[in-house]
Amino acid sequence: MTTPGLFTRLWDGARRTPSALLLVAQLLGILLYAFVDGTGAYSLGQAVLTLFGMLVVVLALGVVRATPTYTWLGFLIGIPAVGLTVVDWALQSPSWHLASDILHVAFYTYTLIGLLRYMFADDTVTFDEVWAIGATFTVAVWLWAYAYSAVQTVVPGSFVAAVDPQAQRTWMELLFLSTTTMTSTGLSDVVPVTPYARAIVMIQQIAGMLYLAVAVSRIVGLTLGRGRRRDA
Repeated sequence: MTTPGLFTRLWDGARRTPSALLLVAQLLGILLYAFVDGTGAYSLGQAVLTLFGMLVVVLALGVVRATPTYTWLGFLIGIPAVGLTVVDWALQSPSWHLASDILHVAFYTYTLIGLLRYMFADDTVTFDEVWAIGATFTVAVWLWAYAYSAVQTVVPGSFVAAVDPQAQRTWMELLFLSTTTMTSTGLSDVVPVTPYARAIVMIQQIAGMLYLAVAVSRIVGLTLGRGRRRDA
């Protein structure tokens, strides 16, 4: 009897905990963005990140376990999102960039809803559902970052920063703003200055607090429920 190889074990682990795979991929994405932030529009780094974004989309589709109709809806949104990512990188057009952002917002909203349904589908908390709590959080961070990017395209100058305040904010800056808003740290390195931008930021702040409250209350409730069942 042969011992399974490392690749086989990793593949089996990824199939059992796809939410962990998605979470790790997105965290690695943050590190990769840091290496290419501020580089040229047609740099090799931008091309690599485009391909990495496609990988994350595929991983997100694999995490959401739903009905066939819901799965097809994900492909109908996800495949055009991948295509527009390539077009946006190749053409560098504001119109295509806005279309790509809007479609990515739609896809990450779909993924977010699917992950929430997955976590709340039963009365038990599996190991993968624990990872899904973190993956859902990062999916929400990406969703709002794309929303900020769309707002910035429609209303230039929506966000200012201490460094080069009049310039359009980079993707890394918008992702940083989304993360600090979602975590309620409020570092104020990137600041919304137009009514539209501030409205989106306020909605994310409320959504982030609600998600934290719901996730914590679910874990506490299920833990107390298991304790009562054992004592009964």
